[in-house]
Amino acid sequence: MKRHALLFLGLAALAAVPALVRSQGAAYPITVIPTGKGPYTFPQGYQTPWDKIEIMVTEKMSPNLFVLHGSQGLDPAHPDASGGRAMALFGSDGVLMVDTENRQTAEQTLKAIRSFTSAPIRILVNTHIHPDHTGANAFFAKQGAIIFSQEDLQSEMLRPPARGNGQPAPAPDMAGIPVGIYKYNPAAPGQPAVTFTMNGETVDFIPMMPSHTAGDTIVRFRKANAIYIEDFYRNFGYPFADQANGGSIKGMLDASDLIAKLAGPDTTLIPGHGTLIKKNDLLPYRAMLVDILAKVKTLRDQGTSLKDVLAANLTAPYDKATQGDTQQSKDRFITEVYDEVKDFPPIVDGKRTMPRHP
Repeated sequence: MKRHALLFLGLAALAAVPALVRSQGAAYPITVIPTGKGPYTFPQGYQTPWDKIEIMVTEKMSPNLFVLHGSQGLDPAHPDASGGRAMALFGSDGVLMVDTENRQTAEQTLKAIRSFTSAPIRILVNTHIHPDHTGANAFFAKQGAIIFSQEDLQSEMLRPPARGNGQPAPAPDMAGIPVGIYKYNPAAPGQPAVTFTMNGETVDFIPMMPSHTAGDTIVRFRKANAIYIEDFYRNFGYPFADQANGGSIKGMLDASDLIAKLAGPDTTLIPGHGTLIKKNDLLPYRAMLVDILAKVKTLRDQGTSLKDVLAANLTAPYDKATQGDTQQSKDRFITEVYDEVKDFPPIVDGKRTMPRHP
Protein backbone atom coordinates (compact mmCIF):
# COMPACT_ATOMS: atom_id res chain seq x y z
CA MET A 1 0.00 0.00 0.00
CA LYS A 2 2.83 2.39 0.84
CA ARG A 3 4.40 1.84 -2.58
CA HIS A 4 1.10 2.59 -4.35
CA ALA A 5 0.64 5.74 -2.29
CA LEU A 6 4.08 6.95 -3.37
CA LEU A 7 3.25 6.20 -6.99
CA PHE A 8 0.06 8.23 -6.89
CA LEU A 9 1.75 11.10 -5.08
CA GLY A 10 4.27 11.10 -7.90
CA LEU A 11 1.50 11.16 -10.48
CA ALA A 12 -0.23 14.01 -8.70
CA ALA A 13 2.99 15.98 -8.82
CA LEU A 14 3.37 15.17 -12.50
CA ALA A 15 -0.16 16.35 -13.23
CA ALA A 16 0.56 19.66 -11.50
CA VAL A 17 3.76 20.46 -13.40
CA PRO A 18 3.19 23.32 -15.86
CA ALA A 19 4.18 22.46 -19.41
CA LEU A 20 4.94 24.47 -22.49
CA VAL A 21 1.68 25.21 -24.28
CA ARG A 22 1.94 24.54 -27.97
CA SER A 23 -0.40 26.16 -30.47
CA GLN A 24 -2.78 23.72 -32.09
CA GLY A 25 -3.07 25.24 -35.56
CA ALA A 26 -6.14 25.13 -37.75
CA ALA A 27 -5.00 22.18 -39.87
CA TYR A 28 -5.84 19.49 -37.31
CA PRO A 29 -6.96 16.76 -37.31
CA ILE A 30 -4.71 15.39 -40.03
CA THR A 31 -5.47 11.98 -41.52
CA VAL A 32 -2.13 10.35 -42.34
CA ILE A 33 -3.46 6.92 -43.39
CA PRO A 34 -7.19 6.65 -44.21
CA THR A 35 -9.14 3.81 -42.57
CA GLY A 36 -9.61 0.82 -44.87
CA LYS A 37 -13.02 0.19 -46.44
CA GLY A 38 -12.65 -3.24 -48.02
CA PRO A 39 -14.37 -5.43 -49.01
CA TYR A 40 -12.17 -7.95 -47.21
CA THR A 41 -12.30 -11.71 -47.55
CA PHE A 42 -10.15 -14.35 -45.87
CA PRO A 43 -9.81 -18.05 -46.78
CA GLN A 44 -11.06 -20.72 -44.43
CA GLY A 45 -8.54 -21.43 -41.68
CA TYR A 46 -6.76 -18.10 -42.16
CA GLN A 47 -4.59 -17.09 -39.19
CA THR A 48 -3.60 -13.47 -38.50
CA PRO A 49 0.09 -12.99 -39.47
CA TRP A 50 1.02 -10.89 -36.45
CA ASP A 51 4.62 -10.54 -37.60
CA LYS A 52 3.44 -8.71 -40.72
CA ILE A 53 1.20 -6.21 -38.94
CA GLU A 54 2.61 -2.73 -38.54
CA ILE A 55 1.37 -0.15 -36.05
CA MET A 56 1.45 3.31 -37.61
CA VAL A 57 0.49 6.91 -36.93
CA THR A 58 -2.83 7.14 -38.76
CA GLU A 59 -4.14 10.50 -37.50
CA LYS A 60 -2.66 13.58 -35.82
CA MET A 61 -5.03 15.45 -33.53
CA SER A 62 -2.54 18.18 -32.54
CA PRO A 63 1.23 18.71 -32.76
CA ASN A 64 1.76 16.26 -29.86
CA LEU A 65 -1.35 14.05 -29.87
CA PHE A 66 -1.19 11.15 -32.32
CA VAL A 67 -3.47 8.20 -33.11
CA LEU A 68 -1.96 4.74 -33.70
CA HIS A 69 -3.61 1.92 -35.64
CA GLY A 70 -2.63 -1.28 -37.41
CA SER A 71 -2.33 -2.64 -40.95
CA GLN A 72 -5.34 -3.08 -43.19
CA GLY A 73 -6.51 -6.35 -44.71
CA LEU A 74 -4.53 -8.71 -42.45
CA ASP A 75 -6.55 -9.11 -39.24
CA PRO A 76 -9.96 -10.75 -39.87
CA ALA A 77 -11.23 -9.50 -36.50
CA HIS A 78 -10.57 -5.92 -37.64
CA PRO A 79 -9.75 -5.91 -41.36
CA ASP A 80 -10.19 -2.13 -41.73
CA ALA A 81 -7.17 -1.63 -39.43
CA SER A 82 -5.74 -4.29 -37.13
CA GLY A 83 -6.48 -3.87 -33.44
CA GLY A 84 -8.24 -0.94 -31.82
CA ARG A 85 -7.06 2.64 -32.03
CA ALA A 86 -4.49 3.71 -29.46
CA MET A 87 -3.43 7.29 -28.73
CA ALA A 88 -0.27 8.95 -27.44
CA LEU A 89 0.06 12.42 -25.93
CA PHE A 90 3.77 13.21 -25.71
CA GLY A 91 6.20 15.87 -24.57
CA SER A 92 8.57 16.82 -21.77
CA ASP A 93 6.16 15.48 -19.13
CA GLY A 94 6.29 12.00 -20.65
CA VAL A 95 3.79 9.94 -22.66
CA LEU A 96 0.13 9.44 -21.80
CA MET A 97 -1.34 6.49 -23.69
CA VAL A 98 -4.94 5.55 -24.42
CA ASP A 99 -5.12 1.76 -24.83
CA THR A 100 -2.32 -0.55 -25.98
CA GLU A 101 -3.38 -2.58 -29.04
CA ASN A 102 -3.05 -6.38 -29.15
CA ARG A 103 -0.50 -8.28 -27.07
CA GLN A 104 1.05 -9.69 -30.25
CA THR A 105 1.90 -6.19 -31.56
CA ALA A 106 3.31 -4.67 -28.35
CA GLU A 107 6.78 -4.18 -29.79
CA GLN A 108 5.37 -2.64 -32.96
CA THR A 109 3.27 -0.22 -30.91
CA LEU A 110 6.29 0.89 -28.90
CA LYS A 111 8.31 1.21 -32.11
CA ALA A 112 5.63 3.52 -33.52
CA ILE A 113 5.73 5.68 -30.38
CA ARG A 114 9.52 5.83 -30.49
CA SER A 115 9.30 7.13 -34.07
CA PHE A 116 8.10 10.48 -32.70
CA THR A 117 9.19 10.65 -29.04
CA SER A 118 11.82 9.27 -26.70
CA ALA A 119 9.89 10.43 -23.61
CA PRO A 120 9.17 7.84 -20.90
CA ILE A 121 5.78 6.12 -20.83
CA ARG A 122 4.07 7.54 -17.74
CA ILE A 123 0.30 7.00 -17.84
CA LEU A 124 -2.03 4.54 -19.56
CA VAL A 125 -5.83 4.52 -19.50
CA ASN A 126 -7.89 1.55 -20.70
CA THR A 127 -11.18 2.42 -22.38
CA HIS A 128 -12.59 -1.13 -22.13
CA ILE A 129 -11.63 -4.76 -21.57
CA HIS A 130 -11.15 -6.15 -25.09
CA PRO A 131 -7.69 -7.50 -25.95
CA ASP A 132 -7.25 -5.29 -29.02
CA HIS A 133 -7.28 -2.39 -26.52
CA THR A 134 -5.66 -3.94 -23.42
CA GLY A 135 -3.60 -6.83 -24.75
CA ALA A 136 -0.25 -5.07 -24.32
CA ASN A 137 -1.01 -3.66 -20.84
CA ALA A 138 1.65 -5.69 -19.06
CA PHE A 139 4.25 -4.79 -21.68
CA PHE A 140 3.65 -1.05 -21.23
CA ALA A 141 3.42 -1.33 -17.44
CA LYS A 142 6.96 -2.72 -17.63
CA GLN A 143 7.91 0.40 -19.62
CA GLY A 144 6.81 2.46 -16.62
CA ALA A 145 3.11 3.15 -17.25
CA ILE A 146 0.65 3.42 -14.37
CA ILE A 147 -2.65 1.96 -15.63
CA PHE A 148 -6.04 3.60 -14.99
CA SER A 149 -9.54 2.24 -15.64
CA GLN A 150 -13.05 1.87 -14.31
CA GLU A 151 -13.43 -0.53 -11.40
CA ASP A 152 -15.64 -2.84 -13.47
CA LEU A 153 -12.88 -3.22 -16.06
CA GLN A 154 -10.44 -4.16 -13.30
CA SER A 155 -12.96 -6.73 -12.01
CA GLU A 156 -13.35 -8.20 -15.50
CA MET A 157 -9.59 -8.56 -15.83
CA LEU A 158 -9.24 -10.19 -12.44
CA ARG A 159 -11.97 -12.73 -13.32
CA PRO A 160 -11.28 -13.89 -16.89
CA PRO A 161 -13.82 -16.32 -18.39
CA ALA A 162 -13.15 -20.05 -18.45
CA ARG A 163 -11.72 -21.54 -21.61
CA GLY A 164 -14.20 -22.93 -24.10
CA ASN A 165 -13.01 -26.49 -23.55
CA GLY A 166 -14.14 -26.43 -19.93
CA GLN A 167 -10.67 -25.74 -18.58
CA PRO A 168 -10.32 -23.05 -15.90
CA ALA A 169 -9.43 -19.53 -16.93
CA PRO A 170 -5.75 -18.66 -17.11
CA ALA A 171 -4.43 -16.60 -14.21
CA PRO A 172 -4.38 -12.89 -15.08
CA ASP A 173 -1.03 -11.19 -15.59
CA MET A 174 -1.06 -8.88 -12.58
CA ALA A 175 1.40 -6.49 -14.24
CA GLY A 176 -1.35 -5.55 -16.70
CA ILE A 177 -4.12 -4.99 -14.14
CA PRO A 178 -5.13 -1.32 -13.69
CA VAL A 179 -4.26 0.21 -10.30
CA GLY A 180 -5.71 3.71 -10.74
CA ILE A 181 -9.39 2.85 -10.21
CA TYR A 182 -12.53 4.99 -10.42
CA LYS A 183 -16.27 4.41 -10.79
CA TYR A 184 -19.10 5.68 -12.98
CA ASN A 185 -21.42 7.93 -10.97
CA PRO A 186 -24.97 7.72 -12.40
CA ALA A 187 -25.86 10.89 -10.50
CA ALA A 188 -23.22 12.86 -12.42
CA PRO A 189 -22.85 11.43 -15.95
CA GLY A 190 -20.05 13.03 -17.91
CA GLN A 191 -18.10 14.10 -14.84
CA PRO A 192 -14.36 13.35 -15.17
CA ALA A 193 -13.02 10.87 -12.64
CA VAL A 194 -9.38 11.78 -13.31
CA THR A 195 -7.85 14.87 -14.92
CA PHE A 196 -4.21 15.32 -15.94
CA THR A 197 -2.55 18.51 -17.13
CA MET A 198 0.59 17.59 -19.03
CA ASN A 199 2.42 18.43 -22.23
CA GLY A 200 0.28 21.54 -22.71
CA GLU A 201 -2.95 19.51 -22.74
CA THR A 202 -5.73 18.84 -20.24
CA VAL A 203 -6.93 15.23 -20.34
CA ASP A 204 -10.12 13.94 -18.71
CA PHE A 205 -10.86 10.26 -18.04
CA ILE A 206 -14.68 10.15 -18.11
CA PRO A 207 -16.29 6.89 -16.92
CA MET A 208 -19.34 5.80 -18.89
CA MET A 209 -22.51 3.91 -18.14
CA PRO A 210 -22.49 0.25 -19.27
CA SER A 211 -22.64 0.54 -23.05
CA HIS A 212 -19.99 -1.29 -25.10
CA THR A 213 -18.97 -3.05 -21.85
CA ALA A 214 -19.55 -2.47 -18.13
CA GLY A 215 -16.20 -0.71 -17.68
CA ASP A 216 -16.13 1.88 -20.47
CA THR A 217 -14.18 5.15 -20.30
CA ILE A 218 -14.01 7.95 -22.84
CA VAL A 219 -10.99 10.26 -22.91
CA ARG A 220 -11.32 13.99 -23.61
CA PHE A 221 -8.43 16.16 -24.81
CA ARG A 222 -9.67 19.67 -24.14
CA LYS A 223 -7.13 21.74 -26.08
CA ALA A 224 -7.16 19.45 -29.12
CA ASN A 225 -11.00 19.47 -28.95
CA ALA A 226 -11.08 15.70 -29.37
CA ILE A 227 -12.75 12.83 -27.51
CA TYR A 228 -11.76 9.17 -27.80
CA ILE A 229 -15.18 7.46 -27.66
CA GLU A 230 -13.93 3.83 -27.85
CA ASP A 231 -16.23 1.14 -29.26
CA PHE A 232 -19.80 1.99 -28.29
CA TYR A 233 -19.96 3.59 -31.74
CA ARG A 234 -18.53 2.16 -34.93
CA ASN A 235 -19.08 2.81 -38.64
CA PHE A 236 -17.34 -0.34 -39.87
CA GLY A 237 -19.72 -3.22 -39.18
CA TYR A 238 -22.85 -3.13 -37.05
CA PRO A 239 -22.96 -2.11 -33.36
CA PHE A 240 -21.41 -4.45 -30.81
CA ALA A 241 -22.61 -4.39 -27.22
CA ASP A 242 -20.54 -6.98 -25.39
CA GLN A 243 -23.36 -8.05 -23.09
CA ALA A 244 -21.39 -10.85 -21.43
CA ASN A 245 -18.97 -8.14 -20.27
CA GLY A 246 -21.79 -5.87 -19.12
CA GLY A 247 -22.55 -4.07 -22.38
CA SER A 248 -26.00 -2.87 -23.39
CA ILE A 249 -27.66 -1.62 -26.58
CA LYS A 250 -29.80 0.76 -24.53
CA GLY A 251 -26.63 1.87 -22.76
CA MET A 252 -25.20 2.72 -26.18
CA LEU A 253 -28.16 5.03 -26.69
CA ASP A 254 -27.40 6.70 -23.36
CA ALA A 255 -23.74 6.97 -24.33
CA SER A 256 -24.67 8.65 -27.62
CA ASP A 257 -26.79 11.19 -25.77
CA LEU A 258 -24.02 11.92 -23.27
CA ILE A 259 -21.40 12.37 -25.99
CA ALA A 260 -23.74 14.81 -27.76
CA LYS A 261 -23.79 16.91 -24.58
CA LEU A 262 -20.02 16.76 -24.00
CA ALA A 263 -18.96 17.50 -27.58
CA GLY A 264 -19.18 20.77 -29.43
CA PRO A 265 -20.10 20.97 -33.12
CA ASP A 266 -16.41 20.93 -34.12
CA THR A 267 -15.20 18.33 -31.61
CA THR A 268 -13.53 15.38 -33.32
CA LEU A 269 -14.83 12.05 -32.02
CA ILE A 270 -12.37 9.16 -32.30
CA PRO A 271 -13.94 5.68 -32.28
CA GLY A 272 -11.89 2.57 -31.70
CA HIS A 273 -12.77 1.37 -35.22
CA GLY A 274 -13.99 3.05 -38.38
CA THR A 275 -13.55 6.70 -39.34
CA LEU A 276 -13.34 9.88 -37.25
CA ILE A 277 -16.67 11.66 -36.85
CA LYS A 278 -18.43 14.73 -35.44
CA LYS A 279 -21.33 14.55 -33.01
CA ASN A 280 -23.97 14.98 -35.73
CA ASP A 281 -22.77 11.67 -37.15
CA LEU A 282 -24.13 10.01 -34.01
CA LEU A 283 -27.72 10.93 -34.97
CA PRO A 284 -28.29 8.31 -37.71
CA TYR A 285 -26.48 5.72 -35.59
CA ARG A 286 -28.78 6.47 -32.67
CA ALA A 287 -31.86 6.40 -34.92
CA MET A 288 -30.84 2.96 -36.20
CA LEU A 289 -30.50 1.62 -32.65
CA VAL A 290 -33.96 2.95 -31.72
CA ASP A 291 -35.52 1.50 -34.88
CA ILE A 292 -33.98 -1.97 -34.52
CA LEU A 293 -34.80 -2.13 -30.78
CA ALA A 294 -38.46 -1.31 -31.49
CA LYS A 295 -38.79 -3.80 -34.37
CA VAL A 296 -37.13 -6.66 -32.52
CA LYS A 297 -39.17 -6.00 -29.38
CA THR A 298 -42.40 -6.13 -31.39
CA LEU A 299 -41.42 -9.45 -32.97
CA ARG A 300 -40.27 -10.98 -29.69
CA ASP A 301 -43.45 -9.85 -27.90
CA GLN A 302 -45.34 -11.73 -30.61
CA GLY A 303 -43.38 -14.90 -29.76
CA THR A 304 -41.16 -14.83 -32.86
CA SER A 305 -38.09 -17.06 -32.54
CA LEU A 306 -34.57 -15.69 -32.85
CA LYS A 307 -34.15 -17.69 -36.08
CA ASP A 308 -37.15 -15.98 -37.64
CA VAL A 309 -36.11 -12.55 -36.39
CA LEU A 310 -32.71 -13.04 -38.02
CA ALA A 311 -34.42 -14.14 -41.23
CA ALA A 312 -36.49 -10.93 -41.28
CA ASN A 313 -33.36 -9.01 -42.41
CA LEU A 314 -34.17 -5.96 -40.29
CA THR A 315 -30.85 -4.26 -41.08
CA ALA A 316 -31.59 -4.11 -44.85
CA PRO A 317 -32.33 -0.33 -44.85
CA TYR A 318 -28.91 0.33 -43.34
CA ASP A 319 -26.70 -2.08 -45.28
CA LYS A 320 -25.63 0.30 -48.06
CA ALA A 321 -24.49 2.92 -45.55
CA THR A 322 -22.61 0.45 -43.32
CA GLN A 323 -19.06 -0.50 -44.29
CA GLY A 324 -18.06 -4.02 -43.28
CA ASP A 325 -21.67 -5.19 -42.99
CA THR A 326 -20.94 -8.91 -42.94
CA GLN A 327 -23.66 -11.43 -42.16
CA GLN A 328 -21.84 -12.26 -38.94
CA SER A 329 -21.89 -8.59 -37.90
CA LYS A 330 -25.62 -8.27 -38.66
CA ASP A 331 -26.56 -11.50 -36.88
CA ARG A 332 -24.53 -10.58 -33.79
CA PHE A 333 -26.24 -7.19 -33.56
CA ILE A 334 -29.77 -8.56 -33.97
CA THR A 335 -29.09 -11.37 -31.48
CA GLU A 336 -27.91 -8.83 -28.91
CA VAL A 337 -31.07 -6.79 -29.34
CA TYR A 338 -33.22 -9.94 -29.10
CA ASP A 339 -31.54 -10.91 -25.83
CA GLU A 340 -31.86 -7.42 -24.38
CA VAL A 341 -35.54 -6.67 -24.96
CA LYS A 342 -36.72 -9.44 -22.61
CA ASP A 343 -35.33 -11.02 -19.42
CA PHE A 344 -32.00 -9.16 -19.69
CA PRO A 345 -29.61 -10.47 -16.97
CA PRO A 346 -28.12 -8.03 -14.43
CA ILE A 347 -24.43 -7.11 -14.20
CA VAL A 348 -22.45 -8.94 -11.52
CA ASP A 349 -18.74 -8.06 -11.12
CA GLY A 350 -18.72 -6.48 -14.56
CA LYS A 351 -20.32 -9.48 -16.31
CA ARG A 352 -23.68 -10.89 -17.37
CA THR A 353 -24.67 -14.53 -17.73
CA MET A 354 -26.13 -14.45 -21.22
CA PRO A 355 -28.26 -17.19 -22.80
CA ARG A 356 -26.58 -19.57 -25.24
CA HIS A 357 -28.01 -19.87 -28.73
CA PRO A 358 -27.48 -22.90 -31.00
